[in-house]
Amino acid sequence: MSGAPPLVVVGCGVAGLATALSAAPRKVLLLGRAPAGIDCCTALAQGGIAAALDSGDSADAHAHDTLAAGADHNDYDAVRYLVDNAVMAVRWLQAQGVPFDLEGTRFLLGREGGHRRNRIVHAGGDASGASLLLALIRAAQNAPHIDWRPPAMLDALRIGDQGVSGLRIAWPDEGRSEDIDCAELVLATGGCGALFAASTNPSGADGNGLALALAAGAQARDLEFVQFHPTALSVRVNGALPLITEALRGAGARLYDDDGAPIMAERHPLGDLAPRDVVARQVWQAQQAGQRIWLDATHLHETWLLQFPTVYALCRAHGIDPRVQRIPVTPAAHFHMGGIAADLDGRTAVEGLYAVGEAACNGVHGANRLASNSLLEGVVYGRRLGQSLAGIHRHLPTEHGRWVVRGRSADTAALLELRALTWRALGPVRDGAVMREAREELARDAGLAGSWQGELVTRILDAALARTRSLGAHYRSDAPVD
Repeated sequence: MSGAPPLVVVGCGVAGLATALSAAPRKVLLLGRAPAGIDCCTALAQGGIAAALDSGDSADAHAHDTLAAGADHNDYDAVRYLVDNAVMAVRWLQAQGVPFDLEGTRFLLGREGGHRRNRIVHAGGDASGASLLLALIRAAQNAPHIDWRPPAMLDALRIGDQGVSGLRIAWPDEGRSEDIDCAELVLATGGCGALFAASTNPSGADGNGLALALAAGAQARDLEFVQFHPTALSVRVNGALPLITEALRGAGARLYDDDGAPIMAERHPLGDLAPRDVVARQVWQAQQAGQRIWLDATHLHETWLLQFPTVYALCRAHGIDPRVQRIPVTPAAHFHMGGIAADLDGRTAVEGLYAVGEAACNGVHGANRLASNSLLEGVVYGRRLGQSLAGIHRHLPTEHGRWVVRGRSADTAALLELRALTWRALGPVRDGAVMREAREELARDAGLAGSWQGELVTRILDAALARTRSLGAHYRSDAPVD
């Protein structure tokens, strides 16, 4: 790419790809830390995309459910823009080649937690994220305005009084790096679920983009709000726990304890389809009382293979036949509602630095995300950001400034300790004394104190301690509910 510095997009999930594709005809440099489609939450997403596609549904109803799930902590303008552009997002994805599940010419619409009606479109049953990602990767690879670099780590940002002027990418295994001039940089680096011992996120979702943005002077927003998915497969694995899609409960599956009692009975008007924070807490509390929790979807019989091939394969790989056996489940960190503070156009407090998708927080999800609004957010706000940056050509600052890095990385043993601490102190049910003790432990631990991962968890702990009342996914056993 010659001439003016390109727009640089870091992150190859749905938000990064939607941004890059929508920035045409502007030249885009697209960077990711792993090969396309690997180590990415989008690829693991089993839910679909929420949109008011049915004639009896409406954007207003979608907004109502989004606000209810978010405990009315949402930014209303952000919610309004999301739901008003949801149908258009689905049509755009179709144009990119996403093979949505249809019955004739009509979308097959499913239902998930927090939704009062069927409005979820899927692609390949419970393989929606992988299907969507594959289509967008192909579109990006064929787009003449996108230069897709080999996998590299975003190592540092160059920041001056006039904002962003460059970035450094590195190949640690090869011991080399490259400095790149840029005037606009988009962080679409995902969330931080991998900082928890129990998580559905891949290892790359460790908050690395958030940590670098904060070091560069960006502001954080709503860091305390971490969503826990109530149904990860309860098995011993290294890394991410396999996700058991909420769409199973939308299809009639129910949660039971060891005694066969339905754990969500009379707990919420929506029962097993209550918002995720409600169900995750109930599962966690039952586990604390010594119960194991089981998801019973045996009523689906042979439709398992058609509707839920991904979950079926996961279960069979762990010796479970979900057609005749209940599935052991447990809560796991799944999505970060908080992140880099950004406006609806992705702008942060640092000139030239933008954030989108799970890395960002514009307030759209409030205190708890509604199911199947995450892929939607990536598409809707990625397209908005890409289109706005297509017409912006900020001059490269004349004063280059200084290089900003995250800081020292904790070693493998220290990270295992950190993940256990984060789960204990910042899990589905929190307590002020436990969080304060965890913060003191972080400050004392030589392996974690001063590491960027330890500093980031400290920031989340501080935000959780500062919110002294329970709200949405931030539930404190020692505090009342707002």
